[in-house]
Parts: sequence; structure tokens; C-alpha cells
Amino acid sequence: RTPRPKPKIDFTIDALDYRNTTLLRQFVTDNGRILPRKYTGLPAHYQRRLNSSIKRARQMLLMK
Repeated sequence: RTPRPKPKIDFTIDALDYRNTTLLRQFVTDNGRILPRKYTGLPAHYQRRLNSSIKRARQMLLMK
């Protein structure tokens, strides 16, 4: 299997907001699944904040 390319990390922790859907879409597959830390390469506290931001954006119908 070919490895999935890792997204470039050039943001601050404040950019991980549920309203920033362009950034959040980089960490979601085409099917809408959240990428694990193995592929994102984020620290644990960033990954937890990313997960909650993506889930909140889904509840607000900003993402699918």
C-alpha cells in the first residue's frame, strides 16, 4: 500500500477552530473519517483538539 502523504503542519493551536473548515478538511479522508495521529503527525493534545473541532463542525453542519 502506498503511504498517505502527511499534511503540512503550519498553524497555531488557535487555528484549530471548528469554523476553519479548510484546515480541518486536510485531516479528514474523502469518506469523512478523521485521520489518526500516525498519519497526521500531530502531538496528542493537538490531535484531541482537532478531533473535537471536526466533530463540532459536523454538528454545526459546516462539514460532512
